[in-house]
Amino acid sequence: MSNERNKRILLELVKQPENSRCADCGAPEPDWASYKLGVFVCLNCSGIHRSLSSRVKSIRLDFWEDDLVEFMRSNGNASARAVYEKAVPPYYYRPQENDCNVLRDQWIRAKYQRTEFTGETKYPPLAYTTGFYEGLLWKKGKENMQFLKRKFVLSEREFTLSYYNKEDESKGPKAVIAIKDLNATFQPQKIGHPHGLQLTYQDDDKTRNLYVYHDSPEEIVVWFNAIRAARYAYLKTAYPTGSDEELVPKITRNYLKEGYMEKTGPLQKESFKKRWFILDSQNRKLLYFKDQLDAEELGVIFIGTESNGYSVKECVPQNTRGNKWKCGVTVQTPERQFVFMCEQEREQKEWLSALRKVMSRPMSPQDYNAEAHIRYKR
Repeated sequence: MSNERNKRILLELVKQPENSRCADCGAPEPDWASYKLGVFVCLNCSGIHRSLSSRVKSIRLDFWEDDLVEFMRSNGNASARAVYEKAVPPYYYRPQENDCNVLRDQWIRAKYQRTEFTGETKYPPLAYTTGFYEGLLWKKGKENMQFLKRKFVLSEREFTLSYYNKEDESKGPKAVIAIKDLNATFQPQKIGHPHGLQLTYQDDDKTRNLYVYHDSPEEIVVWFNAIRAARYAYLKTAYPTGSDEELVPKITRNYLKEGYMEKTGPLQKESFKKRWFILDSQNRKLLYFKDQLDAEELGVIFIGTESNGYSVKECVPQNTRGNKWKCGVTVQTPERQFVFMCEQEREQKEWLSALRKVMSRPMSPQDYNAEAHIRYKR
């Protein structure tokens, strides 16, 4: 009887607003709990807790003793957050339920194992609190798939990220990247490494990508948050009156949609070619590359609003040749019409939905500048 009663109590506890989402990634309806920490977590996060020897049980499937239920009742997600997340810097990335495993794993370890955010100073000063960080990362070659160790140096004071081609620094950095336009996003599947990070920046009016990883999960997440710390410091100078609520979403971003589509030329009589597309919704850009791990964009299409002459619809293109795929997407801009082909209807629907989402958002003064700049570039 007590087991049924205890299960009922736990199911009531997990319905409370503060416990109704995973304590670590925010996934809804968590049905696991750490009875060492007194937090309710989702299945994915429970696996990480188990690897830290934090005792976890299923709320529905396991037997719960009275004293453990009492412990869960007197703790819960809100009181754990007050202790373990007391001093999380605004720029530190808090993983969401769909984020890659390395981000989630390191967030849980940083919180409960290394106690980085309790406001006590027993943990040594962290890379992302000093404004300067350097180290070696494996970087993909520009023309090939070979990853080589390269030294990277991040300077918040200079607002730059530099990397060197050889161990010998006397020749100076191979590239100095401005923090102003830098984005970092985890891409483990694309890069083929669980700690794969894509760095994107502007160089000579072109969007460029670097693909890097580190063998240590802690080190790559430190790099990610060090870059975020420098970006946050830059945004504070660029938008001195901006609140954290406004600035934090601008620090780094995941791309709204990526994938292969076939593309034809301006006359729509040219042969279709398969290209890798990235929709950067924050910058309202649809970028395309020859391949998914290319270093440099082939072109960019600005995505404005419908009231400014932009639209998107599905289509069955006429007179096309060279296309293997049949599900068409037409993007209309004030200058021209772009025709793309998707392999499957599902992909077509996802692209239509993602592009409409960007078009439905009002344009800011910076967006109008970007639009004019891309038109001028043509």
